[in-house]
Amino acid sequence: MRPIKSVAIANRGEVAVRIIRACEELGLETVLLHSDVDINTRAYRLAKKKICIGPAPTAQSYLNIQANIDAALAAGADSIHPGFGFLSENADFAEQCEKNGLTFIGPSAQAIRTLGDKVSFKTMAKKAGLPLIPGYEGADQKVETLLAEAQKIGFPVIVKAAAGGGGRGMKLINDKSQAKDLIESAQREALSAFGSATVFLEKYLGRAKHIEFQIFGDGTGKVMHLFDRECSVQRRHQKIIEEATSPSLTEDLRRKMGEVACTIATLGKYKNAGTVEFLLQDGEFYLLEVNTRLQVEHPVTEEVMGVDLVKMQILTAQGNFVFHPQDIRVPRGHSIECRVYAEDPYQGGIPSTGKIGYLAWPEGPRRRYEYGFESEDTITSYYDPMIAKVIVWDETRPRAIEKMIRTLKDSTVFGVRTNIPYLIEILDHEEFRSGKMTTRFIETYFAEGIKQKTSDDQIKKWAGVISKHVTETRQAPEMGHRSGPLSPWSSYWRGV
Repeated sequence: MRPIKSVAIANRGEVAVRIIRACEELGLETVLLHSDVDINTRAYRLAKKKICIGPAPTAQSYLNIQANIDAALAAGADSIHPGFGFLSENADFAEQCEKNGLTFIGPSAQAIRTLGDKVSFKTMAKKAGLPLIPGYEGADQKVETLLAEAQKIGFPVIVKAAAGGGGRGMKLINDKSQAKDLIESAQREALSAFGSATVFLEKYLGRAKHIEFQIFGDGTGKVMHLFDRECSVQRRHQKIIEEATSPSLTEDLRRKMGEVACTIATLGKYKNAGTVEFLLQDGEFYLLEVNTRLQVEHPVTEEVMGVDLVKMQILTAQGNFVFHPQDIRVPRGHSIECRVYAEDPYQGGIPSTGKIGYLAWPEGPRRRYEYGFESEDTITSYYDPMIAKVIVWDETRPRAIEKMIRTLKDSTVFGVRTNIPYLIEILDHEEFRSGKMTTRFIETYFAEGIKQKTSDDQIKKWAGVISKHVTETRQAPEMGHRSGPLSPWSSYWRGV
């Protein structure tokens, strides 16, 4: 394997920043491959080199294989890190990188095809006798066939995109009357998001918990897992809060699920970072899928395991990382991650776009922030509106919950609304605190968002922060905002 000197980052937002920081620690140059609307972002300012790969629509930029490869080669990069989302699970992209002399920092194209494709993955798991949810993964994709198979499985049934994840191309079918429209909608979404309209069907488990295991193949044929994460708090199949490790597993369940995760990854000859996902209901677990990439929630594993998964990815890609027999790691303490989105929590989570007037993340022991935007940056309507990930660690889960609530209350974002009040109410809910929540937790308790609250203490907090910031800006204009004075009183703000 070739040594890596320059990494092209085929992604955006906080994951691009995360990769840049890891490269800096390894002494590697970075090249940001960005769309034309992403020049006002933190990653753009941090990257040593940047090349525009196209306009805002993802099909013309972040999903354009040739544009990414041409830009990486033009910048003199010798490798590409795909981050997560976009082309990260695209086997054709990994293959084209290698054909053009670029090291793909991730699994092989063959592993992506075998494990990343949900149908191929299920076929392999079924042959190996691994636990699967009843469903249909056939090649016949006619709507009539899918309708008939859904009836055989028995409603409710969930239809999913075979070539990707993250909730895109996923629809819940409760009865026959809505099946045709939802299947066709899932196929359209799958084609748009992943370039393939292939879908599959699964029996829907209504009381399940979503558990995943972080796997890593070191390139020598050895695959290990770095324990588990709890990802049951989801809205429209998108995770909102993640934890490591799961409060739902007994040691016996953890051992068995970890063994299954390593088995399927080994069968797929997996190298680099990946995730094996499960559903757990009534003490029984079922393989769900394999995500052949870095996960959004990877920081919670890093916090409890004492590892740097991105650096491990880069080192493995150049043949410098192997597991040593004496390197036995066990999780310590508890970590929680909250995804902070630019959205209105009082109106069902509708996106809140526009310029961020002021943003501040509070310092504190074992608080970690991964963010792609700073004050004066703009949240556009083109991409996922996640502003940041807030991660905390503490010695026990109850203390980690309290630390996260305190950290979110101390965080400040002006200019756009955020889901911070929504996150705090979730964290403080009795079912979350007990660890009993399932994938229907949001649907059951927070389907309509939350009701707005106001207090004198909140108003005093806002006024104090604004006064302090305006004073600092006037006294030290060179340290202020890049495009003029702040007018917070004419902006929306979020309060807690």
